[in-house]
Amino acid sequence: MPVERLFPTLVYSARLAGAAHLNERLLRECRQLRLDDRAGRRWSVKNYPGGYTSYGSVCRMHQLSPTFAQLQRALDGHIGAFARALDLDLTDRELTMTDCWVNIMPRGTAHGLHIHPLSTISGTYYVKTPRGCPGLKVEDPRLSRMMAAPPRRTGARRANQPWIMLPAQAGGALLFESWLRHEVPANPLAAERISISFNYGWF
Repeated sequence: MPVERLFPTLVYSARLAGAAHLNERLLRECRQLRLDDRAGRRWSVKNYPGGYTSYGSVCRMHQLSPTFAQLQRALDGHIGAFARALDLDLTDRELTMTDCWVNIMPRGTAHGLHIHPLSTISGTYYVKTPRGCPGLKVEDPRLSRMMAAPPRRTGARRANQPWIMLPAQAGGALLFESWLRHEVPANPLAAERISISFNYGWF
């Protein structure tokens, strides 16, 4: 076929071993953190309306909690596999977790389009995902340059769609390069969607 696929955007998805037991402990700690973290609750009122995130207050949970440190160890191997799939040259230094924070999204809470500057690989680990909760919506990074492009056909191949919704599944991790713009649409459910986001840096 004369068409060559260039500059693909890779996303890594995997279920962590022992996720059910780990999630029981993480769920307790996420909810307790929300109760204890007054600064985070204040920050969330302005920056994460309707929900709670520790991003603006306690963003290095892997250094504070043995349970979150266990999550980091479980993620490290997947980060290595993803880096190999990306053909990253990590000869001189390793990718290390720099940030790790909690997100709790009750009904109506959304997280708008954003990237993770100054990081190499970012991702989300899902602790609690009620049936019907939103996944992670990722955007074609070329979208801002498609000045005169017609819309895509209904049923276009997944690789040609401008946005893709990646499902949120408890016990699963999604990894992507930190420049990939993404968002979480509003949670339509009364039940909370709980996740842990993280960054791995090379510098």
